[in-house]
Amino acid sequence: MKLDSNAPKTKKNITIKTLLFAMIPFFIPTKSTAHDQEAKMLPLNDIMHSVGAKVEHDSYSNLYVITKNSTYVKIKPNSKTIYVNGKPLEIEIPVIEKQNQAYAFEGLANEIFQSGLDQTFKTETIPHPLNSLSIDEIKLAKSIIGQDSRAPKELRFSQLSLKDPEKKEVWDSVLNQKAFNYDRQADFILLQNNTVIEGVVDLKAKKIKQWNILKDTHGMVLLDDFELVQKVIKESPEYAKALKKRGINDVSKVVATPLTVGYFGGEDGLNKEFNILKIVSYLDIGDGNYWAHPIENLVAIVDLDKKKIIKIEDGEIIPVPMLARPYDGRNKNVQSAKPLRITEPEGKNFTVTGQYVHWGNWCFHVSLDSRVGIKLSTMTYKDNGIKRKVMYEGNLGGMVVPYGDPDLGWYFKSYVDSGDYGMGTLTSPLNRGTDVPENAVLFDSVIADYKGDPITIPNAFAIFERYANPEYKHQEMGQPNVSVARRELVVRWISTIGNYDYIFDWVLSQNGTIGINSGATGIEAVKGVKSKTMHDSTAKNDTKYGTLIDHNIVGTTHQHIYNFRLDMDIDGLENTLTHMNPFVMKHQNSIRKSSMQIETSTISNEKNASERFDPSTIRLISNYKKENAMGNPVSYQIIPFAGGTHPIAKGANFSTDEWLFKRMNFMDKQIWVTKYNPNEKYPDGKYPNRSTHDTGLAQFINDDDNINNKDIVVWMTTGTTHVARSEEWPIMPTEWVNVLLKPWNFFNETPSLKPNESNDQHQQH
Repeated sequence: MKLDSNAPKTKKNITIKTLLFAMIPFFIPTKSTAHDQEAKMLPLNDIMHSVGAKVEHDSYSNLYVITKNSTYVKIKPNSKTIYVNGKPLEIEIPVIEKQNQAYAFEGLANEIFQSGLDQTFKTETIPHPLNSLSIDEIKLAKSIIGQDSRAPKELRFSQLSLKDPEKKEVWDSVLNQKAFNYDRQADFILLQNNTVIEGVVDLKAKKIKQWNILKDTHGMVLLDDFELVQKVIKESPEYAKALKKRGINDVSKVVATPLTVGYFGGEDGLNKEFNILKIVSYLDIGDGNYWAHPIENLVAIVDLDKKKIIKIEDGEIIPVPMLARPYDGRNKNVQSAKPLRITEPEGKNFTVTGQYVHWGNWCFHVSLDSRVGIKLSTMTYKDNGIKRKVMYEGNLGGMVVPYGDPDLGWYFKSYVDSGDYGMGTLTSPLNRGTDVPENAVLFDSVIADYKGDPITIPNAFAIFERYANPEYKHQEMGQPNVSVARRELVVRWISTIGNYDYIFDWVLSQNGTIGINSGATGIEAVKGVKSKTMHDSTAKNDTKYGTLIDHNIVGTTHQHIYNFRLDMDIDGLENTLTHMNPFVMKHQNSIRKSSMQIETSTISNEKNASERFDPSTIRLISNYKKENAMGNPVSYQIIPFAGGTHPIAKGANFSTDEWLFKRMNFMDKQIWVTKYNPNEKYPDGKYPNRSTHDTGLAQFINDDDNINNKDIVVWMTTGTTHVARSEEWPIMPTEWVNVLLKPWNFFNETPSLKPNESNDQHQQH
């Protein structure tokens, strides 16, 4: 656009010139220079947005605040001193204002973000032994596998990840801050029809060390299966015919969901060797929420090898619920809230070296696994100058969501989310200010996709510090108040599996406790029914297995059951399960007729260790070879039920002759303890899809190993029985369950009174 300088200077022309001037970079006078050249000035917003930073202006103080992940910057116009995480930085040329807009030297972003004043991220000079496979390592591993003569023509991976190094050597490297002498290796799992190929690749030698073929074994549902089933139903004339019976003539409006079929001993007419999925579908009516429009009593069985429907189960026709139910608020006048500011103007209280995190006295390694998601490893607490072992590795072991409805489209629905679908692969990128608070630091993660190629998941998890109520408080009469705020560090990861989104928080407190909080949100899986209200004649039958939460929609009763694999190493590798049971002791010839006492015992074998947890008891992981100052064995308490919002799932809500119960028993007991075995990772078994028997925890304890003063692993099961309510529709407010690990005579006194001993936070381990 060219301006006509001879045009009359009307108010309109002045406005156009002003707008154009604001858009055009300009040069400030040569007396202000950058590197002896005229300084090119650009809008501050443009400079910072180009590097992913956010700019806010406080008009009251005329202060510009720039934030980018862990960096917090304050800038006063016309000042050559700015503040980066509370530390002064002299810049070459001040920010200036012109026409109510801030301009800065084009190199300001480099000055800020290369100043070294943000100390959150450190360069890793000694790699942690558990660092995830890099992009180059994933590419190398795939290349080695693909060149092997035994490899299938089409490579379909359900796993390609770091092979766990030797545990004792990892601890030695971390605690002694020395390089780990180990050739990196990768575990892989390839899927080919109903065959699984698993093996190990030596990345240094560039050769395959193990290659095992497992026949009649079904692996995970991969992302290309999602695409396949949608294509299959759209091309099937039989499916189109079934849809037409329900008044649906446009198959392109039908959304297919691929579901594993489980195993029922052949009672469902499906042979074990079939590589199949069941498809239930929903109608997209344009409201952005197809989950609200289930096509009930219609199930297609798709053979993934033949790439076609082999059977259609077609029951009673139930009209598709057609009321618009958008969940994004498009049909609501939602009142916006005023901003809630969470700032850390002097920077973060934690540092990150590679994948190793230091916060106060806590240190731990963090990574993302394609199956189970976030993993925290080599966790220590620094006490009197010594890093004490707490946990070698902690992560979601597995989970299952069984539904209680026996009808045609529901009886097989028991989602084994991590084992059948891979929850790490289905990681949901986090949004600052909604999914996590604005002070969170967001981290990308690299994993291998189903083709074996490296992919980067942006904002895969977050770490943030938060205020968590008073740590302690006391007011003595006539004396000053004494109170201290509790700080918590949260590691958050979210996975989206179909209609549900699962939030997992690992919460560290300064006092040594570790919380694991699991939140279920998203959209309920609902069933189409005839009833509009509970006054309809059909309502009683329609609500046998759930709650009428909308006209023609029932929320079916189900459970969310989580199991966490916790490789606890309390002050060392030799640990023991301790039971402490309160009881009442009767007294004779005393004013008090009874007293409260504790019966303490230890459990020496795996089978006796598995139990349904009674919250009135105390369960400890103890190290009897280490004592605190009073002579008590150092321990951590394990609490599967530490709070929640839904009814607690005290066990599986179905009979023991159910096939699901036979296939995975971990859901029915809250505490399991096994002797450490690096090959025992999943409570639901390594390959739970269509499994015929329990290859997880029930199998792990079958040999009834001795667990007294041994390297042991704790498996804690928690969860909820989800009875639907109308307030959860069409969106489900997050419902939490909480697990807690609490120091029990691990310290000599309240650890919150101890100083922050993280003086080595800039060191490697």
